[in-house]
Amino acid sequence: MFLELQKHIDFILIFSLLGLLVLGLLALYSSSHSSIDSDSDTNHFMKQAIWMAIGGLLMIVIYFIPHRWIYNSAYFLYGIGIFLLILTFFIGKVGQGAERWLQIGAFSFQPSEFMKVATILAVARYISNEERDLNRFKYFIFAASFLVLPFVLIIRQPDLGTSMVFVALALPMFYWTGLSLSNLVLIISPFIIMFASFHFSAFLIIMLLLVGYLILARRKKLVAISVFFSNIIMGLITPVIWNHLKPYQRNRIIIFLNPEADPKGAGYQIIQSKVAIGSGGSLGKGFMQGSQTQLRFLPEQHTDFIYAVIGEEFGFLGTLIGITLFFTFIIRGIQIANMVHNRFNSIVVLGIVTVIFFHVSVNLGMVVGLLPVTGLPLPFISYGGSSMINNLLMVGIMLNFYRNRFEY
Repeated sequence: MFLELQKHIDFILIFSLLGLLVLGLLALYSSSHSSIDSDSDTNHFMKQAIWMAIGGLLMIVIYFIPHRWIYNSAYFLYGIGIFLLILTFFIGKVGQGAERWLQIGAFSFQPSEFMKVATILAVARYISNEERDLNRFKYFIFAASFLVLPFVLIIRQPDLGTSMVFVALALPMFYWTGLSLSNLVLIISPFIIMFASFHFSAFLIIMLLLVGYLILARRKKLVAISVFFSNIIMGLITPVIWNHLKPYQRNRIIIFLNPEADPKGAGYQIIQSKVAIGSGGSLGKGFMQGSQTQLRFLPEQHTDFIYAVIGEEFGFLGTLIGITLFFTFIIRGIQIANMVHNRFNSIVVLGIVTVIFFHVSVNLGMVVGLLPVTGLPLPFISYGGSSMINNLLMVGIMLNFYRNRFEY
C-alpha cells in the first residue's frame, strides 16, 4: 500500500512541509498566546491556522488537476498578476508606508505573492521551448522581460525585498535551461559592480578583472564593448539608485553594517533578535518561556523575526531542526526537478525551489544580522495569509508534477 502511494505522492516533501508547519504554529502560538482568547487582530495563531487550512485545500486541488492545465494557463495567470499589481496603485491598501494590499470586503491580500508563482509559470512556458536558445540575445531579453515587469511594479510599491525575488529567479531558471556559464558570468557582473561602486579601488579591480576575462574568453567585439560599458554605466548610476531609495531602506542597510549605531532605533530589531537567539543556548528556555518573546522585546516576532522566537525557546536544537527541514525540502525539490521528464514542469519546480531558498536564506541571514532587514517572511513559518496560501499552492504544483513525472 505504502509503495503504491509512494509512486504518486512524495512523502519526503510532505513530511518536511508538515514539520515546518508544526514548528511555525508552535512559534506563532508562543509569540501571540496572550491574545489567544481574544477576537482582536493580534490573534495571529487562529488566523494562521485558518489560512493554513485554506492553503492545504488549495494544495490538494492543484495536486489533482491535469498538469497540462497549468501549462496552458501560464500566460493568462501572468496577465492577471500584472493587472492586480497595477490595480494596487489605484485602490491598494496602504500599510507600513507601502501600497501592497488589495482589499476585498474583510479580506486583504498581496498581489506580489501571487505574482511569484505566475511569473515562474510564464517564464517556464517561454523558455521550455527548446528552439529558444537563451544564449541568443533576443531570446534572453524576451525571457528576462517577464521578470523585469513585476520587478519594476513591486519595487514602486515600494517593496524592495519582494522585488529582489524576481532577480533571484532569473539565473537558476535560465542556467537550468541551457544558459552557458560564460554568459552567466557576464550577467552577474553588473550586480558585482553595483556593490563595488561604493569603493573606487574595489570598482577598479573588478573592472580590470572583467576586461581580462573578456580578452581571455575572446568574446565578440560588439559583445565585449556592450558588457564593458553596461558595467561602467551600472557603476555610475548606483549612487543615483541609492539616493532614490526610501529613507527607511537606506537606513536598514546602514544599520545592518553597524546595528549598535542606533540601538534604540533602527538597530533595535537586529540587536533584540541576536539577544533572543543567543539566550536560547543549546536546548532553549522552553516553550512559551522566552523572556524576549513573552515580554514583547522582540519586534515583529510573529512575522519577520519569528525564527528568533524558535531560537530563544527551542535553542540551537530547535533552529537546527528547522534548518534541516528546509534543507530537506529544498534538496528534494531539486531532485524532483531533475527527475521530471516534462521540460516545462522541471523548470517550474526549480523556480519554486529558488523562491523558497531565497526567502529562507534572506530571512535567516536577517535574523542573525548577516543581511539587512528586508521584510521577507520565512516560508511556512512566518505569519501571513497571502504568503502561506501562495507557498502551499506552489507545493501543490510540485506534488502534481511529481505525480506526473514520467509524462512529457
